[in-house]
Parts: sequence; structure tokens; C-alpha cells
Amino acid sequence: MTSDRIPAEERADLDATAERLRAGGVSMVEMSFVDNAGVVRVKSVPLDRLGFAARYGVGVSPCFETFCFDDVMVLGRHLGGPDGDLRLIPDLDRLVPLAAQPGWAWAPADKFVQEGPRFAACQRAFAASQAKAMQARGLRVLAAFEHEWALGAGGAEDFVPAVTGPAYGQPRLEVVAGYARDLVDALHAQNLVVHQFHPEYTTGQLELSVAATDPVAAADDAVLVRHTVRQVSLRHGWRASFAPCVVPGVPGSGAHLHLSLRDEQGSLFHGGEGPHGLRREGEAFLAGVLAELPALQAVGAGNPASFLRLQPSRWAGVWQVWGREAREAAIRLVLGVTGTGDWAANAEVKCFDATANPYLVVGAVLAAGAEGMRAGLRLPAEVAGDPALLREEQQPARLPTSPLAAAEALEGSRVLAEAMGEVLHDAVVTVRRAEGERFAEAEPAELVSLTRWRW
Repeated sequence: MTSDRIPAEERADLDATAERLRAGGVSMVEMSFVDNAGVVRVKSVPLDRLGFAARYGVGVSPCFETFCFDDVMVLGRHLGGPDGDLRLIPDLDRLVPLAAQPGWAWAPADKFVQEGPRFAACQRAFAASQAKAMQARGLRVLAAFEHEWALGAGGAEDFVPAVTGPAYGQPRLEVVAGYARDLVDALHAQNLVVHQFHPEYTTGQLELSVAATDPVAAADDAVLVRHTVRQVSLRHGWRASFAPCVVPGVPGSGAHLHLSLRDEQGSLFHGGEGPHGLRREGEAFLAGVLAELPALQAVGAGNPASFLRLQPSRWAGVWQVWGREAREAAIRLVLGVTGTGDWAANAEVKCFDATANPYLVVGAVLAAGAEGMRAGLRLPAEVAGDPALLREEQQPARLPTSPLAAAEALEGSRVLAEAMGEVLHDAVVTVRRAEGERFAEAEPAELVSLTRWRW
């Protein structure tokens, strides 16, 4: 592995970067990647080894590609087992000192094989390839995740809410006002632009939104935001959980994906002749995502605990429908207020949560949307209100209601199989199926206990 992966100007600046970090008190660098169960894994090096890591990488076993969320390793058709090695190469463009973890810097890592090329199952490379395919169409994609988490009392394995008060209520905000300020300050110090912070609906739940950016950067931001939330929570004596459910039987936390697309004429979600002003390509993109939602659920919310959150009448997006500002629909079209549509209009995919690998999510959604554009798909009629209140024969299609059903949909998806490639596609299906099989008979309380503090 040679240094030609790093542009000459970056190689020249590497020593200066290390000196700048050292002057800021940094002595360690964390490199992260996210496995197919959505767990962030890390390797780290002392700062004086950053140059070596950037040129030659840090070794990591490919076994992580078939780790389940509880660290049980399974075997797929291509990956799994004790053999082989990969190299993690930090992306120096995203290298940043960690504001809530003094003495450390962080960079997301890409995976390469020892002989030099990209690893076929690198999830970050998959996201980048789908973003580049959109660029080749003359489209710019902006993406961002919403971040919901439950704030619990520190040191407790069970969930004891650290904050109480009415949903979205001022009393709840008053308890966490200093925490929120520290959190937003830390995110700003890491070059993240925060748009909103507020108390959310369910027990101990909070939410934060950051600015949209390119798809790979949006996935990077998701990793960095969640790290920062956890660390700032610990500093305040609390514990943050991004798991989809922390208390059985109550609404949980999602990780909704917002997307917008632009070409030289402006937004594809504004100024057209389609439904609510969608332009033809924008409608086709959303129709492609809608068509692939059963398979996308295995990518974006395929953990067994995800299905504790994915319940009707909880705004979780369990119905395979779309609609303007329709919060029970899996795809919510957000048009923005009058006069802002060209830059504010976006689509929200509501059925995802933080058990997903965010790189897989953005890559898979872009692949589905691109197929919709290639096929010239049209959206069906939108659905408003709560479909659960309709008679059963009038209700629209539900998304998969179990991890095995979602894994089966992903296995059968030609669109995602072709986009991911055989190795990555099989690894994701293998992990989701294995989790579904092993926990098929698990009670909700067991699932919550196993997953509550994994994310």
C-alpha cells in the first residue's frame, strides 16, 4: 500500500496537521467504521502514527462484516470467519479534534484490501459510489439525519429517565438547558451546524437536527453527532441511548433521513407539474424509494428491536405510502413555507432508526431512487391521516413486521443487490437474517435489555 492514495498537497500538509492537533492537546486519533449491524467499531493510533495510518492503513479483520449487534459472528457466502485482513485508511478531510473527548481526534475510515484496491464490502465506499452516480446525472444530493435519543440516569442498566415533563414541553427543556448548550457548543466546535434542539415525545426523549450536506458527509455526521451526545451526556452524569426502544410498549426513537435533489434548474421537489409541485425526475426518485421500502427496511431498521418501535399510530412510518406532511407515511414530503420551496423542499424517510449503518442507508436510498428515475416510475395516490383507523380491507400495505421478512425482502431486491454488489449485499442479508432467526422468540423486555445501550 503506497502513499499515492493521499494527494500530494495533503501529504505535504500532514506534518502541519499533526502539529496543529498536538498544539491543541491531541495525542490520540480514533478511526471509526460502522458494521452491517449498525455498531460503530474503532481502531486508534497515537498522533505520531497518523501519517503511517494515512499511508498504509491500520489492520482490521473482515470478520466484522458479519458481526451481529451482540458481537456474535456468523458466516455468509463470502465473508465471516477468522481469516483475512483489511486496512483502515482515515479520511483526513474529516479529521477533527473531539470536543467532548479531550486529547482525541476522530476520522471516519475507508476499507481497503492489503493489495491496494477498495474492499468490495466497504459501506462508506458504497455510499460514495451512489452519490457519484447521482453527480453523473447532473444532480446534487443533500442529506441529513434527525437524531432522537433517550436520556437516562447514569450507571443504571435499566432505563430510568433523566428528564421528565410534558412532550415538547418547556419544563423538560429547563432540566436539560445547560446540557443542550454544552452539546451544541461541542458540535459547533467540530464544524457541525445545528439547526434545532428540542424535547421530544416519549420518555426522556430529546431531538437534534444538523444541516444537510452531501450523502457521505451526512453519514459521517451521524457517527460524530451520536458520539458527541453520548460523551456530553456522560459529563452531565447521564447516559444517552439511540436504540429504537428503551422501554417496552412505549414509542421509541428513530433516525429519519431527509433528502433533497437539485439540478441546474433548482430543486426536483419544487416547481414542477407533478403532485405538490414535484418535477418529473423528483417524483420518479421518490417512487423508486417507495417501491424498495420493504428491502430498505432491512438496511435502515432491520434489528429485531426495531420492530418494537415500528408500530402503527406512533408516527414511525410503518405504511408503504407517501404523503405531504403525512407523519404516519413512510415517506413524508416536506414542501417548506411559501417562498422557500426551491431550497427547503425535501423528503423524509421515517421508518429508519439508529441501528442502521448510515452509509448503507444513504447509499441504498440513492440506489432505489436512481432506479425509479431510470424506470420513469410515478407515485401512487398519496395517503393522509392514520391508516390504522381504516377498516382492515381499506388499509394500505404495511412494511415488513419482522426482521426475517425484511431480510427476505432485501435478499430478493434486484435493485439493491446490483447496487451493493454480491459481497456487501450478502453480508447485510446474512447479518439481518441471523439476528432475526436467533431472536425470533425473544420477549420485548429481553430485546430491549440486549439493545438499550448498544447505540
